[in-house]
Amino acid sequence: MKLKSTLCVLLASPAWAAPPVEGPSPFWSMVQMVFGLLLVLGLIFAAAWLFRRFTMGSMLGRFQPARVVSGVMVGPHERVVIVELGGEWLVLGVTSRSVNLLKTMDKPPQADAANVTAATPPFAQWLAAAIEKSRKRQGGEGE
Repeated sequence: MKLKSTLCVLLASPAWAAPPVEGPSPFWSMVQMVFGLLLVLGLIFAAAWLFRRFTMGSMLGRFQPARVVSGVMVGPHERVVIVELGGEWLVLGVTSRSVNLLKTMDKPPQADAANVTAATPPFAQWLAAAIEKSRKRQGGEGE
């Protein structure tokens, strides 16, 4: 029994153990980690740029089969919207949970695409006037 314990102690001593293997320095590990992170972020941005450049999403901005002609709020979360789709007008009831077709009608002859514009809300008009006033004021001070 004593021989077993002595043999275990001798075999477990550091003299018999393999020399420790040194890894890369902590600084080099951090440099590798930062480089890998920048590489992954660069790949994500490159993929997003390629997706936006070569998908149909950019082409849909040029060709829009549907166009909102007008809309009015009829409740806190409800709207009635007129949508032009292929020379036909759709009157839609829009809520936070659903969109319902209320009526389908032909596009009126006097409703040319150049003449029909969505009603500008009062806040948008006020904001445009305030921006224009600010630009005039800044232009006058610079002279």
